[in-house]
Amino acid sequence: MRCSLLGALGAVVALLAALVGALPAQAGDRTLPMRFDLRRQGPAESCGATCKTYIAASGAITADSARDFTRAMQGRDLTDAILVLDSDGGSVLGAIALGREVRKLRLAATVGRVVDFKGDVVGRAAAKDFAKDNAKDNLGRNADIPAVVSPRADCESMCAFVLLGGVQRTVPIEARVMVHQIWLGDRRDDPTAATYSAEDLVLVQRDIGRLAQFTAEMGASIDLLDLALRIPPWEPLHTMTRDELRRTRLATDDAAAPAAAAVAVTPPVQASPTAPMTSGLRATPINEQRWAMVDRGGIASLARRHPFTVEGEPIGSFDLAVACGADADSFELSYVERRAITDDARLSARPDSVSLRTGGVRARLVVTASQRHDGPGELVSTAAGAVPAGLIREFAGPGSHSMVIETSRKGLVTTIRIGNTGAQQSLPRLIASCAKPIGARADLAVRKTGGLASAQ
Repeated sequence: MRCSLLGALGAVVALLAALVGALPAQAGDRTLPMRFDLRRQGPAESCGATCKTYIAASGAITADSARDFTRAMQGRDLTDAILVLDSDGGSVLGAIALGREVRKLRLAATVGRVVDFKGDVVGRAAAKDFAKDNAKDNLGRNADIPAVVSPRADCESMCAFVLLGGVQRTVPIEARVMVHQIWLGDRRDDPTAATYSAEDLVLVQRDIGRLAQFTAEMGASIDLLDLALRIPPWEPLHTMTRDELRRTRLATDDAAAPAAAAVAVTPPVQASPTAPMTSGLRATPINEQRWAMVDRGGIASLARRHPFTVEGEPIGSFDLAVACGADADSFELSYVERRAITDDARLSARPDSVSLRTGGVRARLVVTASQRHDGPGELVSTAAGAVPAGLIREFAGPGSHSMVIETSRKGLVTTIRIGNTGAQQSLPRLIASCAKPIGARADLAVRKTGGLASAQ
């Protein structure tokens, strides 16, 4: 019965998606603690006596979400109700507790956003009776407005494990379920630079164990947890394919899951090309945990190395080096990438583009060289260009900031996020060196061929 009702929901969603659009999300809604609202399906003529109850669950999962959910649902008629999730994730233990409460109530679950259906007078009138019965506390305040489920929503990180609580679970084609490793929240901005105590490792391993137990308890495959644990915090979240949703048993409704689709990748950043710079920067060891000043053939640079992974698999590393620009409004940025040559032609190909962004500022580098080294079996590629001074200053400003590096080759886009540990302390030294007369930095563009020395 419940499975057929979910199938009917999918058909209604598909029909109404063409008639109504998702309401724009209010700023900050997804960062606030998760809230739960009861809504009535509409318009009335589309479902009649079978109009369903939606439980809209949107926002961040906290340690109190399970308690808030239990209080909100107490005394409600939740017969055949559907939990509709739209969340960036949040607390591991909070997600497990909330998922268990959802399972206790034997609810179905889906990914989506509950939005108003406008223009249906009959549906509004029919929904008023529902509102009278459910407008207690803060619930049902919008229940007099018929609602539909927009499938254009994301269920990220720990939200996927809340979804597991549903007895029947549907992921519409337009929705995304996105997963990654669990991590200590206060060290996520720059995980390769952070330090971890034995107690930290105990906490992480404990939570992984609890997630494994919960996943099995909910009847899903441990492959779900395995998939999530492959994605490190410096990579974007992995968008699960239709095949992965079925294989991990996160989705139980095959009607909403057609043939497997390719992994979604972030489109390359569109930015104005910058002027090319002489290639040939040699790859030599620099600091892997923080930004530090290095000497490149007598030219001061602010540099750092970072691991290169794809879906959590290590394939190499890259160096970034920031040097003085032609004027005070720009810096010269060099990128050196070392990738292992594999059987995957896309991963082993020369990069077509390299771009970066931090905050609202973006820039694109020019790929200047790519050379295969058969001995170590790697491809070394370089890119360089002028970037706005504001980009570097914002990145190295007070607080934790990150820079996103995107590379594209043969249609495959890879994204790595790197933190700013050490940049704030070292950037003033670089700026001071830029204030020297140009003669002291003569042949700047040509001398980019100098090698990176060890950090000072």
